[in-house]
Formats: sequence, structure tokens, C-alpha cells
Amino acid sequence: MSNGGRSSFWATRRVLVTGGAGFFGSFIVERLRAAGAGEVVVPRSRDYDLVDGAAVRRLYADARPHLVIHLAATVGGIGANQRHPGEFFYKNLMMGAQMMEEGRRHGVEKFVALGTVCSYPKHTPVPFSEDDLWNGYPEETNAPYGLAKKMLIVQSQAYRDEYGFNAINLLPTNLYGPRDNFDLETSHVIPALIRKCLEAKQARAPSVTCWGTGTPQREFLYADDLAEACLFLMENYNEEQFINVGSGGEISIRDLAELIRTIVGYEGEILWDNSKPDGTPRKLMDSSRLFALGWRPRVDLASGIRLAYGDFLKQFAAKS
Repeated sequence: MSNGGRSSFWATRRVLVTGGAGFFGSFIVERLRAAGAGEVVVPRSRDYDLVDGAAVRRLYADARPHLVIHLAATVGGIGANQRHPGEFFYKNLMMGAQMMEEGRRHGVEKFVALGTVCSYPKHTPVPFSEDDLWNGYPEETNAPYGLAKKMLIVQSQAYRDEYGFNAINLLPTNLYGPRDNFDLETSHVIPALIRKCLEAKQARAPSVTCWGTGTPQREFLYADDLAEACLFLMENYNEEQFINVGSGGEISIRDLAELIRTIVGYEGEILWDNSKPDGTPRKLMDSSRLFALGWRPRVDLASGIRLAYGDFLKQFAAKS
């Protein structure tokens, strides 16, 4: 679609982006502004606690959006999910349910909910097809988070059936890129490995220890590619069926660690702590429905990691 077509779609619409100040949300906001959105509203958690129903109602009254992209979530890696299963379940469920309910009450034109690959059953046949979402229980370490996000799919379909509410659900694979969370306590695997390798390089440490065996296979999608996909689907997709958003490729955690070690230039050894959990054995999505609509990712994994590493170097230099 041409930029002119995009401008005509977005120019008269106010878009509310929850989580728009976060890692992925920043890419969405940039793309919305580049597409000529009439107004982009990014609520901050200090002003609107989306777990609180009164705050959600106040947000809609203040923003008066035509379109809503709900990205806000309480997230983290395996360790954070294990420490806070109750918090992750409750906060994600309440944020999503209340945002969609108030969106319906305010008559928004379209509501986009961002889900998670963690909603899929632990033993889903690979690649994960949308048809398999309900065929089992998610991997235990992140099931509360995955199930809370999964309920947005149920809510979307129920609201479409009863109210004619146009809500669509995107299930993205694992994201990475610049501006990611590099806190070792809460980060996901790519930013954690980037930081570990850089700090080991700086300290001239002989080795870096990673969780698990390194054998699980994972799929990764560059954050700006997902942002582009989100706008593409906002413009072109209005179906009840939720849709996978992935890159179409996978890599073992062991190979990922070696790739990051090479990009960072760390010459030490990668060790594996087999006492730590691996998580789901494989996570690869079948994104053929999305690809058939005409969208494809642009950034390959090695290029994206270099961009993420360059961003972290800037952060690292600024703090040193």
C-alpha cells in the first residue's frame, strides 16, 4: 500500500496505544506518526493504572480514540514468570478485559490486541498453527501469563458475536531489537545474552553461563517488523480468526548464543547450567495466513541483533 493510501486511512483517526512508551510500543508510535495518524495518544502508567477500572474509564473519556492498539502487559523471562505467576495472570487479564470492554462501550472502530506465543500448548506440533491453539495447556513456566492473554481472544470473539465489535488478535513470536529491556533479572534471551557477553568481554572473563541446555529452538522477530505488520493488519484485516505474526525461521538457543558471542566479539566460552529450565522445546509459528495477505518481515536475525547490540552499546557508554 502506498504512503498516500496510508495517510488517507490514518489522517482523521485518533489512535490510543497502551504500552506505547515501552520497547515494542515505541516502534508502533513511530510508524503511526510516519503514516500520518491524526493523533497518537500514549497513556503513561503513572497517570492511568490499566488494572483499575476507574482509570481505564477515565482514559477513554480523555482520549476519545477511534482506534485502540492494546500492547500494555506485565512481562518477563522464565525467571520472572516463575517468581510472579499470580501477578502476571491478574494484571494482564484485568488490563486486557477492561480495555476491550470500555472500547466497546465507547464505540471504537477497531481494537487490536497483542497476544503471545506463550498461549500455545506446550506440545503443539511445530510450526504452531492457529488451529492448534486450544489443543492443550501452555508450558508451565509461563502458563499464567499465556492464559491471561489468551482470554483476550475469547473476549474478542464473544464481543464480535454479540456486539459486532471489530477486535482482532495478533499472536507474535519472540521480539527483540533496539530499546529492549537489558535488565538481567527481567529481560528475555537476546538482550540478556548481549549484556552478558559484553560485560564478560569488558571484564575479560573466561566464560559466560547460560540457563538450560541450549537445545530449545526459538523464533525471533525484529520489533519494527512487528510494528509494520500491526499497521498492515489494522488497515487490511477484520476477521474473527486471530493471526500469527512470525519470521518463519528458528534457531537453537546454543546457536543463538554463539551468534551473539561473535557479534559482540567475546572470545570466552559459553557454558550451560543444566539445572535451570529450558522452557518449551520449540517455538516456531506458522505465519502462512499472514504471509498470504502480502506481508513479510524485512530484517534478518543477524542484522537485527547487530542493531540491538549497537543500541545497547550506546546505553552502556552513556552509563559508564
